[in-house]
Amino acid sequence: MYNDTIVAISTALGKSAISIVRLSGPEAIEIANKVFKGPDLSKVSSHTIHYGKIIDGDEIIDEVLVSVFRAPKTFTREDVVEINCHGGMFVTNKILELLLLKGARLAEAGEFTKRAFLNGRIDLTQAEAVMDIIEAQTTNSLKMANYGLTGQVKKMIINFRQKLLNTIARIEVNIDYPEYEDEYQITNDYIVPVIKELLHEINVILKRAEVSKIMKEGISTAIIGKPNVGKSSLLNALLREERAIVTDIAGTTRDFVEGSINLGGLVLNLIDTAGIRKTEDIVEQIGVKKTHEIIEQAQLLILVFDYSSTLTEEDLEILRSTEGKKRIIVINKRDLKQKIDLSLFKEYLLVSSFNDEDIEILEKKIKEVCNIVEANELDYTYIGNARQIAKLKQAYQYLLDAQESIKQERPIDIIGLDLTNAWNTLGEIIGEVGTDQLINELFSQFCLGK
Repeated sequence: MYNDTIVAISTALGKSAISIVRLSGPEAIEIANKVFKGPDLSKVSSHTIHYGKIIDGDEIIDEVLVSVFRAPKTFTREDVVEINCHGGMFVTNKILELLLLKGARLAEAGEFTKRAFLNGRIDLTQAEAVMDIIEAQTTNSLKMANYGLTGQVKKMIINFRQKLLNTIARIEVNIDYPEYEDEYQITNDYIVPVIKELLHEINVILKRAEVSKIMKEGISTAIIGKPNVGKSSLLNALLREERAIVTDIAGTTRDFVEGSINLGGLVLNLIDTAGIRKTEDIVEQIGVKKTHEIIEQAQLLILVFDYSSTLTEEDLEILRSTEGKKRIIVINKRDLKQKIDLSLFKEYLLVSSFNDEDIEILEKKIKEVCNIVEANELDYTYIGNARQIAKLKQAYQYLLDAQESIKQERPIDIIGLDLTNAWNTLGEIIGEVGTDQLINELFSQFCLGK
């Protein structure tokens, strides 16, 4: 438990119906009482709410509702007070200022959640899930975050660590008391199946990690093609708004145009690029150069070709330069007379940017290519948190090292060291093994008041 009491505004600053100013710490109730005219908060029951006024001497600042939560049954496991005031910026800041003058300290970013972690209320995966819920953009990303918040990820990691701990303990007994265990028996018949099982389970999670990350963060998608094939029209159709300028003049898009859409659980960060062609226009040349850079960085490419035009060398170059990348080939303007040779394409979608059914087919294809699953198919093994995934990869490598050590018939204490490293790394995921630097860096990413 901390010795000081922190305070912060927990709602976004701006005009709104209400704002919440939150205190947490041993003097939270006492400090709130100093500025509250109403029932004596030191005598009220826990988890109750009380009507009154915030005062500064004889001056009434605001009419409020004050919630009182007594330790340990609170988010931080400390006494917590929440003042629900009117949502004006001035009045909210005035109440915050009063509480600071009465002895509270302004909370650091994420300090309420940090206290919840350090006081044993939540583990690191649950703390990160709080931020993931705040940042969720889709049903899928929200569901993944809620699995973390309910402790499902923690349970999985604890299960992994327990299997490793049992094995490490057997090895330690084998080293310290060789008369009780047979070294060959322990190494091959007991350790190998455990490592194999864990490698399989972690590998499944890591394979799903790419999909999880896409569902959480979205996928950067570049619309590529030569000028006047309908890239901007396609962008507008996907966005359901006129974001890009559309004309019959080739080279209208000189720079890239961006927008985001939610395709039933997948956020698509769309980029409409300048048409790829040789040009003497200096400004357009810069746009084409940027397009090539975007092709290298994008996670998904939508290549657009004109149904009413024959393929040019520029079209063929686009096909060649994007081969091997994740891409969808779209033949646009199917409502016009055909001139393109479709036999040159192995797989394509024939669409018109002005046909809603065609756009829906394209959206379905995007989800299929990105392996996006429906929300009801998700489970706790879909982890989208980058730090947790990095630690799982590290633990996976330690297990591979242990497996290799067994194959090379290295001393059993070397195998034990690899398994211990894996056990410690998995512990870092839930915060049972970590450093002050890691904790401070993680919680600094939270907003104030959380």
